[in-house]
Amino acid sequence: MSNSSMQKLDNVLERVCYVLLIISGVVILLMGLAVTFGVVMRYAFHAPEPYTYELSAMFLLLCGLFAFAGVEKLDRNVRNDLISSRYPPRVKVIILNVTFLLMALIFVAVLAWKSLGNASYALQIGQISASPWAVPLAPIKFMIPAAYFLLCLVLIVKIIQGFALLKGRKNQEELA
Repeated sequence: MSNSSMQKLDNVLERVCYVLLIISGVVILLMGLAVTFGVVMRYAFHAPEPYTYELSAMFLLLCGLFAFAGVEKLDRNVRNDLISSRYPPRVKVIILNVTFLLMALIFVAVLAWKSLGNASYALQIGQISASPWAVPLAPIKFMIPAAYFLLCLVLIVKIIQGFALLKGRKNQEELA
């Protein structure tokens, strides 16, 4: 993959992840509004609202899904540098920018594969939610592997950048 196409892919991923982070924030706001509505209906009007719980659960799922790739792309994830800080810079790059990302990629790829099977099964049987609302679950379940595949793509790009950092002449002085 050429450097310019890699840069274009990285820019597209960054924009997509940024938009998904914004959507995640909006979903958090909607979840708060839905919960507030449910609480007001239950305690102020003594009329429990049956859809609020399910809507909040869906919003919570979507919030997390939309944020996964963006958080990883922006390097805002939790990382324990206790072990890697004890190594020389070159080994540190190998550990943080290649090894850990490869392990994460394998883990997320398995999650994507298994969740795709689950979503396909939900579509095949026409699975609906157990609430009175009876929402079809397949579209929501397909968002899970889509988010994981996006995260896999982000991880692959970061791994390639990690290898490029190791091979780049410009950065050899920094890593030595």
